[in-house]
This record gives sequence, structure tokens and C-alpha cells, in this order.
Amino acid sequence: MNPVSVLLVEDNPADADLTREAFEINRQDVALSVVLDGVEAMDFLNKRGDFSEAAEPDLVLLDLNLPRKDGRQVLTEIKTSKALRKIPVVVMSSSKDQEDIMRSYDLGANCYISKPVDFKGFRDTMKSLNCFWFFTASLPDRRSGGHWGNESGHVN
Repeated sequence: MNPVSVLLVEDNPADADLTREAFEINRQDVALSVVLDGVEAMDFLNKRGDFSEAAEPDLVLLDLNLPRKDGRQVLTEIKTSKALRKIPVVVMSSSKDQEDIMRSYDLGANCYISKPVDFKGFRDTMKSLNCFWFFTASLPDRRSGGHWGNESGHVN
């Protein structure tokens, strides 16, 4: 079985490391790619520039507060793109503000998770995320001949 491909859009190296460690501790077979801002996220998803050979993600974990292009803008671009909108996007933010939560869902987020502040809570949250998205939910199968592609629907 191929590993699940996850794109983590996170500008905080400590949070990226926590995510990586949580996947390892939970023994989830994940191919984790990390980008540091919203511009890189869209380049990755559209296979542009340095990301022309990037793995097509099964799931995007998206922080809201990012440099250059924030998570709200990224979420809007993903969910309004015919080529990308089927990719599930889980917003993972330190914000518990109801306005952020409601706006994320309004923009098409599939899930909103407030990041726990301690490692055990973070690990437990990631375990729940793993169980739901990788074992309970049915994800679109990009390996059965279809793929997300770029905005035009073609892979470069």
C-alpha cells in the first residue's frame, strides 16, 4: 500500500516538527511534504517552479496565519479551482476564534482543528485526524488514473 501523501502548509518549524513526530509516533505511513507559506503551497499544488515533480497530496493541512499569502487566500484558491477543489483541506490553527472557524468553513474547509499547545494533546489530535481521514473517510483516489493537476487540469 502506498503511503498517504500529505501537504503541510506551516511557517512554524516547531509545529512542522511536531506534526512529523506525531505521524511517526502514530505509525502512520505518511509521505509528508512541508511548505512554509501560501505562495509555496499554491506552487506545490499547481506543480510550478521548484515543485514541478511534487507529489500530489491526498490531504492538505493548512495553517491560517502564513507569510506572503495567508491560509484564507490559499483555501479560497484551492476550493475555487476545478483542478484542486476535491483535495480535502484541514485547517490547523492556534486560533480558537469563532470568526476564523466560521470563515474557514465558509471558504470550503473540510475540517477546522485548533492546535493543542502540549505535545500529548497534539499527538492525540493527530491520531484522531489519522483515524478519520486515512481509515474512516473515503478520499478521492488520485492513483486510479486521475490526478489533481494544475489549474488547467494538466500535469506539467
